[in-house]
Amino acid sequence: MRVLHILNHVHEIGNGIVNVAVDLACLQAKHGHVVGVVSSGGEYEVLLASYGVKHFRLDQTRTPINLMNATWRYRKIVQEFEPQIVHAHMMTGVVLAKLLQGSSYALVSTVHNEFQRSAVLMGLADRVIAVSNAVAESMTRRGIPRQKLRVVSNGTLGSVRKRSLQDYLPKDLHKPAIVTVAGMYERKGIGEIIDAFAQIASDFSNAHLYLVGNGPDIKMFEKQAGKTPFAHRIHFEGFQSEPQSYMLSCDIFVLASHRDPSPLVIPEAREVGCAIVASNVDGIPEALDNGQAGILIPPANSTALAIALKQLLSSPELVQTWKNKAQQNLERLSVMRVYEETMATYIQLEQTSQFSLWYKSL
Repeated sequence: MRVLHILNHVHEIGNGIVNVAVDLACLQAKHGHVVGVVSSGGEYEVLLASYGVKHFRLDQTRTPINLMNATWRYRKIVQEFEPQIVHAHMMTGVVLAKLLQGSSYALVSTVHNEFQRSAVLMGLADRVIAVSNAVAESMTRRGIPRQKLRVVSNGTLGSVRKRSLQDYLPKDLHKPAIVTVAGMYERKGIGEIIDAFAQIASDFSNAHLYLVGNGPDIKMFEKQAGKTPFAHRIHFEGFQSEPQSYMLSCDIFVLASHRDPSPLVIPEAREVGCAIVASNVDGIPEALDNGQAGILIPPANSTALAIALKQLLSSPELVQTWKNKAQQNLERLSVMRVYEETMATYIQLEQTSQFSLWYKSL
């Protein structure tokens, strides 16, 4: 099958949408499909090329003149590559692919950040992949027909972007260590994590908090941490391309997002065997087997988070229990399962499209 993926970029910056698409493109090529990626470029071009994935450079910056140029360039790419499936992962790409679709290819989109108002545009595709059941339900409420939707939950185990887990060495962290790996955005609940740590830090004088990630709100969070009496125990570690070393060393992993459709970091934390505390919102409960693999707390609630942290820090046995639970039922979190379910979606769509064309010709 000839598959063309459209993304804004392929930079290695911890963007979950890019990571999912890169994993998928490489596995498709590995299994004999002809695969291309359209984007403005980035560090993952080298990895894509190593799997035989052809990269086409396309700047989709949203200015009138640039979009006109992008339309012309995209048309040339399609004429050259002749895809059977075009898979759009971001909003500009799906609009561009729909405008020039005609009858030459079937169009698939994947909805990641459905909480964005513009995510409804992903419904322009012939088939819409939702990264969790929560996303599918949300898209249905927003008017996307159920027959268009397929759920393919995110998975990262066996990612082509990562080394084998045994190749990572634990980071030398102060113990007990509480770690989050997330973009430094307000919606990721970083403020609540800092506040919760401040509530329990006096009771656990050796505990340290490690915030792994970067983002536009980092200065605000650094200022918040600086106002607490425990600023010297709150560490801003910046973006880490391979955060597994932090997870391997942490006692408790936290993800306190206000919204999170299907975070890739949860499967990664589970594979490592972290005791996990996370928000009961969007696709997070699904990623944690509805609370069987991690402790779920209300979102945007630092008091509830502080209570959960205090319970765990008070009981090493309880921490070990949740570490063991995290590593159960991991098979469904593999990238191979994502590949297989996505290919099944393509094949079903192609068969439907071929039948439709045959029927119209009668």
